Amino acid sequence: MAFFESIWWLLVLIGVMIVVHELGHYWAARYFDVKVEAFSFGFGPRLFGWRRGETDWRVSAIPFGGYVKMYGEQPGEISGDPEAAIDPRAFQAKPRWQRVIIAFAGPFMNILLAVVFVAGLYMFHFERDRAFEEPAKIGYVAPDSPAGKLGIAAGDQIVRIDDITYPTWEQVFLRTVAAAEREIPIVVDRQGEKRALTIVPRLDKRTSAGVAGWGPYSRVVIRRLEMDLDAYRQGARPGDLVKKINDVEVTAPERVSELVRAGNGAPVKLLLERNGQEIEITAKPEVRKTDDAPQGRPMIGLLPGPDVKVVQLPLGEAVVESVKQNVKFAGSIYYMLRGMLEAKFSPKQLEGPVRMAQMSREAAKGGPEMFIGFMAMVSMNLAVFNLLPIPILDGGVILLLLIEMLVRRDLSLQIKETIFKLGFVFLMTLVVFVLYNDITKIIRS
Repeated sequence: MAFFESIWWLLVLIGVMIVVHELGHYWAARYFDVKVEAFSFGFGPRLFGWRRGETDWRVSAIPFGGYVKMYGEQPGEISGDPEAAIDPRAFQAKPRWQRVIIAFAGPFMNILLAVVFVAGLYMFHFERDRAFEEPAKIGYVAPDSPAGKLGIAAGDQIVRIDDITYPTWEQVFLRTVAAAEREIPIVVDRQGEKRALTIVPRLDKRTSAGVAGWGPYSRVVIRRLEMDLDAYRQGARPGDLVKKINDVEVTAPERVSELVRAGNGAPVKLLLERNGQEIEITAKPEVRKTDDAPQGRPMIGLLPGPDVKVVQLPLGEAVVESVKQNVKFAGSIYYMLRGMLEAKFSPKQLEGPVRMAQMSREAAKGGPEMFIGFMAMVSMNLAVFNLLPIPILDGGVILLLLIEMLVRRDLSLQIKETIFKLGFVFLMTLVVFVLYNDITKIIRS
């Protein structure tokens, strides 16, 4: 059942991405009066469709992609058809600046979609972890983690990571997740004493991401309660702040279960805050088995999470904030790609269609807001990837056109065909790699 759910949500996700992307090419081509022969959702043999005007709108057999077929688009197509050479509606007959716009229109629509989705979330309901926007003060360090082995402790502050001084937690997260098994220079401040260290995030075999083993210092909120366990019976409620457990300050969600376990089954004293009022309760743990603790562990039924702020902005402010966030995200994608080219980061962090299907299902289970946010992320990823200067991709087409504009003449047909063949081989190799990578991650997990 999970398999079919994953496939369904993947099709929903890529369906929106493909249609929006290809509509960008289609509308730009029609604006410049280029004849569009086909608009296809999917590749391969045509399954069904309809003809409207001169365009065949079709659904093809392989749904993982799509294309707009323009008359006289491929190198050699005009020279092979004398009539196309004089047809002003052929793609190759249009001025180069118009062809650049047509090629750019697809990624532009994906960028626009990401901005619209995030702006919509900001207008209606956008939850942001408060700690991610704040200076990187550490609230939790996992035992035997890279951070723990360096002697880093809760209360320390990261004042430098890589080339960033006084980073936010968002910047720390982006640096560590992209640097599995790679050295990162850091500077940690403990009560005014600075220590220069080098941390090597371990490789998470399930995601191929880097994990340092630290977490942000944040207020902790009860997200959910198990009603048959004692915390609920003693008066704890969702939304309460968890300030202390057994007189120890709670500085991160991970600390809750850690402090409950430390009591070895003894009653746990909690200091909560609700609507500005402090509440003290005592809950008796019960041993329950879980997936990560099949032998059982003491639990009071408290499911904590970081304190978040709900953002609701008017249209103008929502668009401005959305643009800022998408620019920041696009920059992080570029940073990771550059790191892969420089052999700083592992290409195993690339996700393919199998992992994308799993992630789509997980996002859909999280609710509409999470799935829309995931779609915005994928849309921006698709835009950045398509703008890479790789032949066959939109970025490769744009690069060749810009070179021709610079030298003021067409590149030879032989050069263009060779470039496109190399681009095709590269893309097929990349497809095989990410599929292998996805399957390996599933086997490891």
